[in-house]
This record gives sequence, C-alpha cells and structure tokens, in this order.
Amino acid sequence: METVSVLGAGLAGSECAWQLAKRGIKVRLYEMRPEHKSPAHTSEYFAELVCSNSLRSDELTNAVGLLKAEMRRMGSLIMESADINKVAAGGALAVDREGFSKYITEKLENHENIEVIREEATEIPEGQVVIATGPLSSDAIAEKISELCPETPLHFYDAVAPIVSIESVDMESAYLASRYDKGTPDYVNCPMNKEQYLSFVEELRNAKEAPVHGFDDGGVFEACMPVEVMARRGIDTLRFGPLKPVGLKDPRTGEESYAVVQLRRDNADGTIYNMVGFQTHLTWGEQKRVFTMIPALKNAEFLRYGVMHRNTYLNSPKLLDKYYRLKSDLRISFAGQMTGVEGYVESTASGMLVGIEKAAEILGLPSVDFPQETAIGALGNYISGGSVGDFQPMNINFGIISPLGYRVKGKRNKNAEISRRSLEIIDELLEREVFNCENNN
Repeated sequence: METVSVLGAGLAGSECAWQLAKRGIKVRLYEMRPEHKSPAHTSEYFAELVCSNSLRSDELTNAVGLLKAEMRRMGSLIMESADINKVAAGGALAVDREGFSKYITEKLENHENIEVIREEATEIPEGQVVIATGPLSSDAIAEKISELCPETPLHFYDAVAPIVSIESVDMESAYLASRYDKGTPDYVNCPMNKEQYLSFVEELRNAKEAPVHGFDDGGVFEACMPVEVMARRGIDTLRFGPLKPVGLKDPRTGEESYAVVQLRRDNADGTIYNMVGFQTHLTWGEQKRVFTMIPALKNAEFLRYGVMHRNTYLNSPKLLDKYYRLKSDLRISFAGQMTGVEGYVESTASGMLVGIEKAAEILGLPSVDFPQETAIGALGNYISGGSVGDFQPMNINFGIISPLGYRVKGKRNKNAEISRRSLEIIDELLEREVFNCENNN
C-alpha cells in the first residue's frame, strides 16, 4: 500500500494525516518546527492557533456551526481536541491554545501509522503527496509550489490581535457579559463613552505602523482587517464592527455604551485574554500607547503584541479540482488556507476531505464525493470553480451551499433547515465503506 507524504502539521495537515492513518494508511508527516519557525508561530506543537483561539459559532443556524457538526460526525481529530480543550466563550467555541495543540500533537506522534519527520520539506516527494504548508510556507517549498503552479500566486496580509493578562484589566471600568445575554457571561467588556471613543479613533488613525514589505490596505483580507485600517475608513466603522455596543448593556447603568471593546478568554485558566477584532500591525510601542486609552486597559499588561504577516494562496479554480487535487498531477493534493478556504475550521475541513478522499482512492473504494448540499462539499466546490470574478479567500457561508429549493420563512429557520438537510446527507454518507474501514488506535 502506498505511503502518503503530508507536508505541514498545521490544522489541515494534522487532520489529513489523522484521516489517512486511522484507515490503515501509512503517513510521513513533515513539520519544520521547532528547528524552523514561521514569523507567526511560537510553539513546537502541531495545529498551533496563530491569530485567535476561537473556532467561532457552534450554532446550526450559522454555517461554521454546521461545518463543525459535520466534522464531528465524521470523526475529526481537530474537533475532538477543541471539545476537550474548550474554554467559556458564550455561543462560540474557543479553546485553550496550548492544551488544544498539545493534544493533537500527542495523538499524531503516538499513532502507529504516522512517522513524524521534524525537518523542513524542501522538495516535493515522489508518490502520493498532500501539501499543507500553509500561507506562511518556507521559501524553499514555496519555490517548488510555484514550479508546479506557473500562475503567479495571489497574496493578502493577515494580522494578529494582542493578548493581555486579566489581572491587569481594571474591572471597575469593565463588566462580564455576552451579547444579548446569550450563553454565559464569558466576555470582559470594556466600554467607552463618545468622547473617549472619538479620541481613541483619532489616535488610532494616526498611530505609527510597523513596516511590512509590500503592504497596502487593499491587500488585506476583510476578515483580518487591522483595526487601524478600519478606523481610517470612517469615524463609526469600529462602532459597527468589533466595538459594536448593540446587545451589551452595562450592568452599572442598564444602558448600552457608545462603544465596547471585548476581551475573550485565551486559556483554560482564564488568566489571559485576547482583544477581539483587534488585529493590528502598529508598532509595539504604539499599540501600548493607543490601546491603553481604553479605560479598562489603562494599566494593561500586554503578553503578546499584535503582528502582521504575509499570507499566500493559490488561484485554486484554475489549479485544483473539488477534491483539492492538482489538475496537472493528481497524485498531489493541497489542503488548508493556501487553497483559498479562510479560517481555522475551513482549513481543517479541507484537510479532512483530502484525507478521506485520498484514503478511498488508495484503498480502491468509491469516492465519497461530498455534495454541495453539505458545508464541507460546498467549500470544495467553491475553491474549484464556484467563485465568480477574481478568486478570493472565502469563509464557509450558507450562500455557497446549495439552496433548499423551497421557501422557509425567516433566515434563521431557513439556515436551520439547510443544516438539518446537510446533516442528514452526512449521516447517509457515513454508510460508505471508507467510513467503515477505520482501525484508529
């Protein structure tokens, strides 16, 4: 039986390796860390979460909630670790970063069918290969990918939010609550009045940015837009974005504040919190100066400042099929954010689909052929030609999933019905032979 080389042990590569190995297929899993680290990674663990510790909504009226439900039913290692290492975050699924990554690393390193190779992959191996080196691929492997894909790679910039110690937050100027009292009150809310907000935005607009080669505001993917770029778009942009006060009532006044900065727990102990939506590429000194203008953060201890780095993704509709295989060489598959799926959950889903479909191919079993009625199938369809106009990274959304074909009153009801249909399809697909040949240790 063929051995599969998986390059990169991020979310997509880790999930892909797991799906292959538990079906009895030998895997060589390459990971360059800790010998070589990217600009955004800090640990030696697999599946390290770089930007945020949130895997977003867990509700089935949200497309990412549906995608997670599909993956749970199909035995996702990433979802298993997320559920074990989750921390309180209202209606969202957030995790303890270190516990999450450590669990995945131990499971993969201890699997009898996985050989972990801790070195940088500088060549594309012979035989079956999955390239999941991510948007921060090393120069050596990026060059090899370019040789496979003669089209000029597209790129955008990704920014990371700061993290503060909770003991340094002035809780007399903050309060605990979740928006609309949804779930448990897990967010630390840092309110600002109009005068404070306007002063904050003015300083944010004019703060000094760290140099990033080739950076321009138009090259930033919207979901990772730096907070200072949003501030320059208009005085109220932040109030309708990450500082939106709607649904948050200050218990001290019983009213909504003019603007609210939210902090979300970043570890299981609840000692560190990240600034929600505060991706930034300001200099560290400017981050401290401007962000401490937020009253509750006047004495904040920044355990990690925000940083910005370049992300690269393929022109996938021209290069890949819906199984994420390279059209010009079907032995090579890609997985993860470099394919144009945007987000932790979506990257994981691409790795899962690649692992399952490649396992079916190697074992001589019929393809699962995930349909567009499922979230996981819709992503594969989108990156392989389902986009309109210039190809751009995409989060999972109900707009790329096949419509119901009949009317359901109310958006939430319609989304819930799409999710119900999708999960019924997944349950039917679980009868396929590729889901019943697992020898997971």
